Amino acid sequence: MTDNKRLAFSIIQFLHDQLRSGQLSSDAQESLEVAVQCLETAFQVSTEDTTLAVPQTLPEIFYSATATLPAPPQPKVVPTSDPPAEEQMEEAERLKTDGNDQMKVENFAAAVEFYSKAITLNPQNAVYYSNRAAANSKLGNYTGAVQDCELAIGIDPTYSKAYGRMGLALVSLNKHTAAVSFYQKALELDPDNESYRTNLKIAQQKMESPLSPTAGPGGVDLAGLLSNPGFMNMASSLMTNPQVQQLMSGMMAGGYGPGGAPPPQGPGPAPTAPPGDLSGLIQAGQQFAQQMQQQNPELIEQLRSQIRSRPPSASHEEQQP
Repeated sequence: MTDNKRLAFSIIQFLHDQLRSGQLSSDAQESLEVAVQCLETAFQVSTEDTTLAVPQTLPEIFYSATATLPAPPQPKVVPTSDPPAEEQMEEAERLKTDGNDQMKVENFAAAVEFYSKAITLNPQNAVYYSNRAAANSKLGNYTGAVQDCELAIGIDPTYSKAYGRMGLALVSLNKHTAAVSFYQKALELDPDNESYRTNLKIAQQKMESPLSPTAGPGGVDLAGLLSNPGFMNMASSLMTNPQVQQLMSGMMAGGYGPGGAPPPQGPGPAPTAPPGDLSGLIQAGQQFAQQMQQQNPELIEQLRSQIRSRPPSASHEEQQP
């Protein structure tokens, strides 16, 4: 019982010290005074009884008892990378330019490598992630493209191109409902971008009718495509382009020689390739497709993704190793 009284004495002494500190509110002081009276009554202890005093105060006993305990676990903090040095930022920009050059020549795998190196040097630039998303989409890695777009948006929530490329990747993954929301956000940030507007309409049509009975070869909805105002506006604009008109005239008249080059002009009648010259027609068609690609690359990419996703034919399956 004596040890209990000594413990009670130490607690009462500690409470008295808190009362004398002057750091408590009036309500807290009143509560402690009541607590002291209760302890003195319960243990029949008085602070005037110095025989119950121990060599150390209660706080000193507590600190000595806890000194050898391991430190409490600290909350995990995600480390933030230091801002890159100016030299790193310049090198990252050079790598991004190299990646852009590889995109132009359709070497998409190399483009991904350049953009990844740029990200390593400067992971705080949303453009690098967005560009890598575009390259990943070209490679058919739509999941990787989605992840890159998420990172880009996390860095810069106002970067419209990241939302547009996210929409493109989601459409390719047949997640049309989600794609619509991202295209809407892209349009909200860049309301004059006709490409986003066109792609939004396509995603909405796919969301409403994912399996159209008018789908043509490769799963392309021909009726929906021809009724799409964005596509038809693009086609009408292309058909008024003098270069395209020349291409179409050559295709119809067979006026392209081997390789699709226009015949040399000179005295006498211009030589013409026979109407059945397949190489000339193919070359002219490729040039026409390039014109469409330049006007709306995202729309063309969606058409390509639909064709890639078509079920393989029996003959194609037989050719697989």
